[in-house]
Amino acid sequence: MNNGNTLIRLSKAGIFKNKKWLVRDVDLEVNKGKIVTLIGPNGSGKTTTAKIALGIYKNINGNVERYTENISYVPQKVSIDWALPVRVIDFMVLTQNLRQDDISEALDLTGVKHLRNNNLRDLSGGEFQRVLLARAIAKKPDLLVLDEPVQGVDFTGEVALYSLIKAISEKLSCGILLISHDLHVVMSATDYVVCLNGHVCCSGSPKDVAKSEHYKELFGEKSAELLSIYEHNHDHVHSSDGNIMKDAK
Repeated sequence: MNNGNTLIRLSKAGIFKNKKWLVRDVDLEVNKGKIVTLIGPNGSGKTTTAKIALGIYKNINGNVERYTENISYVPQKVSIDWALPVRVIDFMVLTQNLRQDDISEALDLTGVKHLRNNNLRDLSGGEFQRVLLARAIAKKPDLLVLDEPVQGVDFTGEVALYSLIKAISEKLSCGILLISHDLHVVMSATDYVVCLNGHVCCSGSPKDVAKSEHYKELFGEKSAELLSIYEHNHDHVHSSDGNIMKDAK
């Protein structure tokens, strides 16, 4: 049953392929204005679960209920011919029709409006990730699926990008399904965490997941300690370049 806020729900979802389970028995739900983060080691089924949610995999076990078709997806890898002089503004409308006002709003929200006439190949890793986000949100999706959206970005840039993703969720009131390998970095940005290792090991708030023995087994006691320190000390917000702006209180 949909409570009016549910965008997508997976129930005991999984896929059996090439005589093995890629992932199995996944339960999760993404609601409007909420961020659900999938974490887990490499090969744990994070991207597979996202593709199940998106309907990319058809022959699945379990059930997927989608209550919107307005979904944007930023995959882990984007194939681009870097030899071609593609400008940001050209990339925004590649394979999709967008209003100029929506393009400008998306570029402004992600902090890269000043780069609209720059070539993609001239962008830094962080700038390119922001352009990918802008392209995804320009059509104002109800659900945004992001697979490792901070690749090629240093730690300061990661924190700024996760703050931006939180701002996007609040501004657009969209639900976000986010894939990350590192819980303590996304601590301040996510509402709910699902920890995978071929199946759901644990789930709940970031704080609850960090206390789980399953989380400690996967990521180690040190990671849980780092998360506790990050949660305790992260009482400020960051600007788009990662610098501390003011207290979050």
